[in-house]
Amino acid sequence: MTELVERSDQLAALAGAATRPGALVLVGGEAGSGKTALLRHFCRDRSRVLWGSCDPLFTPRPLGPFADIARATGGELDELVTAGAKAYRIAAALVRAAEAAPGTVVVVEDLHWADEATIDVLNLLARRIDTIPALLVGTYRDDGLDRFHPLRRLLGGTTPMLRLDLPPLSVAAVATLAAPHGLDPYGLHRATAGNPFFVTEVLASPGGSIPPTVRDAVMARAAWLSADATTVLEAVAIALPRAELWLLDALVPEAADALEQCLGSGILREAPGGIEFRHELARQAVEQSLSPHRRVALHRRVLKALSRTPDLARLAHHADAAGDTEAVLRFAPAAAEQAASAGAHREAAAHYAHALRFADTLAPGVRAGLLEARSYECYLTDQMDASIEALAEAVAHWRATGDERRQGAALAQLSRELWCVGRTDDSARTGDEALRLLEGGPPGRELARAYGVLAATHLNAERHDETIAWGERALAVADDDPEVLAYVLNTVGTMQFLAGRPEGWTSLRRSLTVAAEAGLDDHVGRAYIHLGWAMTRTRAYDLEPWLDRGVAACRELGLEAWEYYVVVHRARMHLDLGRADAAIGDAEYVLRSARSVPLLRLLALTVLGLARARRGDPRRWEALDEARSLAYGQTELQYRAPVAAARAEAGWLDGREPEDDGGTFALAVERNAAWVAGELAWLRRLAGVREPVGAVLDPYAAQLAGETRAAAARWTKLGCPYDAALALAGSDDEADLRTAVTEFRRLGARPAAALLARRLRRQGVRDLPHGPRAATERHPAHLTRREAEVLTHLGRGESNAAIAGRLYLSEKTVHHHVAAILRKLGVANRREAAAEAARRGLLSP
Repeated sequence: MTELVERSDQLAALAGAATRPGALVLVGGEAGSGKTALLRHFCRDRSRVLWGSCDPLFTPRPLGPFADIARATGGELDELVTAGAKAYRIAAALVRAAEAAPGTVVVVEDLHWADEATIDVLNLLARRIDTIPALLVGTYRDDGLDRFHPLRRLLGGTTPMLRLDLPPLSVAAVATLAAPHGLDPYGLHRATAGNPFFVTEVLASPGGSIPPTVRDAVMARAAWLSADATTVLEAVAIALPRAELWLLDALVPEAADALEQCLGSGILREAPGGIEFRHELARQAVEQSLSPHRRVALHRRVLKALSRTPDLARLAHHADAAGDTEAVLRFAPAAAEQAASAGAHREAAAHYAHALRFADTLAPGVRAGLLEARSYECYLTDQMDASIEALAEAVAHWRATGDERRQGAALAQLSRELWCVGRTDDSARTGDEALRLLEGGPPGRELARAYGVLAATHLNAERHDETIAWGERALAVADDDPEVLAYVLNTVGTMQFLAGRPEGWTSLRRSLTVAAEAGLDDHVGRAYIHLGWAMTRTRAYDLEPWLDRGVAACRELGLEAWEYYVVVHRARMHLDLGRADAAIGDAEYVLRSARSVPLLRLLALTVLGLARARRGDPRRWEALDEARSLAYGQTELQYRAPVAAARAEAGWLDGREPEDDGGTFALAVERNAAWVAGELAWLRRLAGVREPVGAVLDPYAAQLAGETRAAAARWTKLGCPYDAALALAGSDDEADLRTAVTEFRRLGARPAAALLARRLRRQGVRDLPHGPRAATERHPAHLTRREAEVLTHLGRGESNAAIAGRLYLSEKTVHHHVAAILRKLGVANRREAAAEAARRGLLSP
């Protein structure tokens, strides 16, 4: 746009963000809404701007926008991008570049096309944005994101950010632009819906009329160009993401004069590293105007010209578009490996899919290898149906070759994946078949892995002795293979941890070390997942920092499904530690993001339903009923125990009769799952059901024996305030019940507090304090009026002394209010409180 109208508010917001020590701004709008024009206008007077764009390739280049930026900066960043470094190293280099030139503006355009590695870099930068002396700005099409797009992780996170929307232009703005051209502003607005790009294309097209489509507007503008200039337009439309000058010379000999015409027309513009269309919609219009034959011919010429470059994703794109089978099979698998090494596993899976479309003539073994590679990348990115489908096809190909070793190895992995999607019977049958094939041959890595999978199957069933025995058999034939070692140490360590054996944590940490040193990303993520399972089951919350490390590691490695597992275990930890808001946030994040693993959804639903039940939220049974439906037919405690415990507690809070737990309690006793048995026994005891328990561990052993104060003290030492109050709820002592009521009220657990208060009043107690005021109950975070005022000032970055002066309070009183705010928001410090309050809209004007 030559004239920027109705964008003054957005420019002012950007200018305000640039005055902060560090800030993240995301600019959203439909295609053609003027995102690039806005940023170019804003950046024109900035001293240092680093600008990169994501690619509209079939499968984006890993770290594409940072490759653009690296070309401009050179040095360390260029070396890292060229070497395919992981996201955390790219992010660290960008931080150092910003620190060397404070006030830098970093622009990353078209995030709706972003690869996973790019999103990982942005997430890493966003998490510490207030310590980076730079303004980080991203643009995206808000009409182009499905609910599982990687960008959702950034948009839905808790990082403080400014979100700017670019709405369509009003009739008045269109009239301002159309006035010099003599066009009807109302007709122009109707035809373009106020889209700035459409408006400017119509105004720039000759003829003095309003064409029916933007394509007509673009092509009318292009029709005034010479034949040579039109050829340049066509070449640039195909040579994604932009046409370097040397490439343009190869495609259109002696293109200089024709290029000048295209630049003068405003359809093309210079960009870092080459020439590009002023707008993607214009490029698409030109590309769509090409005949199929012309389009394929241009892709073939681009492919030939690029063949000596290392840009594998780009080569794979043009090979696919050219229909060149040999080139696709040469470049797509290589591009997949490059993407995977950078942590862009979703893009790696897409490249393998492109290769497999052209793989019909390959030998069965070669095709099976591609299928296994695609399956693994889908497995890492929560595309389980696609992963299983590819792996099952690979098994069929290996069967056709007669290679029982490779067939057995594929079946062992398939058994693992079938368990992940809840098909436990199919998983067991597949594992048995893998073992039969592999035990018929010589021992080796494949047999060791199959034994390891069988050990993991017994771990999932929580059969202690069988897990240890099969794990030892796997290690005996592993021949020090690091992958088998990492996998089996994880499995055995988790079983030991669940059983309360101290060597379990040692084995798990060793597994993590082996996996990290060998670059086994899958097993790094699995170590954190199983740590989360074991520590939440046994309330080992002295290990709390490891879950945050696990989430960060999985994000850096591009392990989507693994990240969701660690987050959902962290959600349960937050709930146990009395941070209901943080628990709900993590659970809702998993429910929004996870797709194909039912256990993930089940665990998130139980945390969400239980958090709601403890608060008296009427939607509690909606979540708990769905969780029960997901557990239906499952035979493992991982599925059944969380649902049974959550429903038992919610039923007690509602005064319901205890429901049939489907034999979960009996199963827990049979499997010596002492923590599960203790929890279910205590909840049933509160509801009036007494039954033999068997061996359970403290604190449950103490409270089931009537030693409720000792149990409460143990829970307090573990950091679990709700469980401590729940232990006291089983006491007949008035002082214990009063303490429990007070603690439940402090935690916002109104139903439990009300239930015990009614019990005390039936016993004749009349001097119980009233609960929170109605206004406090109505507040989304249950803040008092004064706490809400303090939070507003805290959100502005004011100190306790400054807040005390403004509100006429003592500094000590403000300190107490701040402590209460941190507790109720479930955060650790003032900065996190401000971010959480901004995210939830709790800050008053």
